Amino acid sequence: MVAFVDPRLPKRIDRWRSPSLGLEMPVVQYGWGGPPVLLFPTAAADFLENERFWLVKAIEELLMAGRLRVFSIDSINSHAWMDRKIPVPEQARRQAMYSRYVEDEVVPYMRHAVGDGSARAVTTGASFGCFHASNAFFRRPDLFGGVIGMSGFYDLNRSYLKGYTDDNCYFNNPMWYVANIEGGALDTLRHNSRIALVAGQGAYEAPDATRDFHNLLDRKGVGHVFELWGQDVNHDWPWWRKMLPFYLERMGF
Repeated sequence: MVAFVDPRLPKRIDRWRSPSLGLEMPVVQYGWGGPPVLLFPTAAADFLENERFWLVKAIEELLMAGRLRVFSIDSINSHAWMDRKIPVPEQARRQAMYSRYVEDEVVPYMRHAVGDGSARAVTTGASFGCFHASNAFFRRPDLFGGVIGMSGFYDLNRSYLKGYTDDNCYFNNPMWYVANIEGGALDTLRHNSRIALVAGQGAYEAPDATRDFHNLLDRKGVGHVFELWGQDVNHDWPWWRKMLPFYLERMGF
């Protein structure tokens, strides 16, 4: 049997029936100390995908040193955006339910696990996971402390909403609601958050999606790291295994 992480690395799996979703939702945590990092899977994958594709291994040194604790959860994309038989309004409703699950259930779980009732986890993910990580953070910067978005997109309208909009769409589409963020939430983004947006420029990457969101943050006066890696950097795990530890280190983990 393949060992995807060092057997000495503490690993725990919990699961519960989510009141927000009406589904049994698992979560895995890695590490023994440090602030929390919430890791989203790509596409319609599960909570162990990032381990199977060696992304957890790529940050194992940080985990073993107690510099962070990683939590990884399921996607529900197979029940929402990636099931084209479901009408867009229902897809958006399910996305809103997922956001409530993250905010009302996963955040308290992480805070209890790390023993800090006010901990603001950094979120991260690649591809579709980048969207979910960014949506979680920008919706609730009071709950989350930053984001590392890798090779992703920030605007559902381009490929999924098909011109439809309602509150569930608006409040789960960062390109739309970030444009109108004001007051305390904007102050938190400007002065008490860590943000890194990164993409490659090789095969199957879409750097313009990252550039567009970077431009929006610039217009809002929100400081962040924006970097496009080279034209040899394609949309694949070997590059995300390089990106994630690099930007975690730059954020001070």
